[in-house]
Amino acid sequence: MGDNAVVIYGVALLSGCMIAGVFCGELLGELIGVRANVGGVGIAMLLLILAADRLQGQGRLKPISRQGIVFWSSIYIPVVVAMAASQNVLAAVEGGPAALLAGFLAVGVGFALVPAISRVGRSEKVESKEDGP
Repeated sequence: MGDNAVVIYGVALLSGCMIAGVFCGELLGELIGVRANVGGVGIAMLLLILAADRLQGQGRLKPISRQGIVFWSSIYIPVVVAMAASQNVLAAVEGGPAALLAGFLAVGVGFALVPAISRVGRSEKVESKEDGP
C-alpha cells in the first residue's frame, strides 16, 4: 500500500447494521399490516451507534475504524433523508388534495414559527448585554 491507497474502515459494521435494520423494518411493517419497511434505516442507525459504543467500550474498536464509521454515517444519513423526502412527496401527490394541503400547512407553520423561535433565546442575551458595565 502506498501513500495514495484508500483505506475503508467500518464498512462491515455499517453494512451489518443496515441489513439487520432493514430486516427489522420489514418485519415491523408486516406486524402492523403495512407492506413497507417501517423505520428500517432508523433501526440500522441505532444499531450502529449501539454496536460502535459497545465495541469501543470493550476496546475492540480501533480509533481509525471509529473514524471510518463516523465518515460513512455522515455520508449515509443525508442520502437516506433525501430518498425518504422524495418518497413522501410522491405519497402526498398520490394521496390527493388532503395530503397536499396537510403538507403545505405543515411547511407554512414551520416557516411562520422561525422568527418566533429565533426570538426566544435572543431576548435573554440582549437583556444581559444591556445590564453589563
